[in-house]
Amino acid sequence: MTGIFEILIAFFLIVSGIFGFVGSFGMIKLKDPMSRLHAPTKATTLGVGGVLLASIAHSVLLEGKLSLHELLITLFLFLTAPITALFIAKWHIHRHEQPQDLPDAGEDELWATHAVEQVENVPDHSAN
Repeated sequence: MTGIFEILIAFFLIVSGIFGFVGSFGMIKLKDPMSRLHAPTKATTLGVGGVLLASIAHSVLLEGKLSLHELLITLFLFLTAPITALFIAKWHIHRHEQPQDLPDAGEDELWATHAVEQVENVPDHSAN
């Protein structure tokens, strides 16, 4: 029975390694930032999730203990990955798109990314 559990754990680790490799390869090969956005948020998140599943399976099935550390890491990962993706997407829109090039914003009339007004005595760091 232990052999079956070890095969299951090895399966999770191999699958997570493949997802991690695909995510890393996507970061290198994809050309623009919006395409690169999918590599770390999708494939790599699944890769880390597979490692965490393998760790949970190992602690429960082989050691007979339930550890909440992996569950907390999983929760943190699945909460922060979409937020990171949102920040990268907003940076790209703010940096590379002009307000007149964006589609109609509807009744708000202005996209939130471009609604920031320049305040006096605050240096403009967008030129970097």
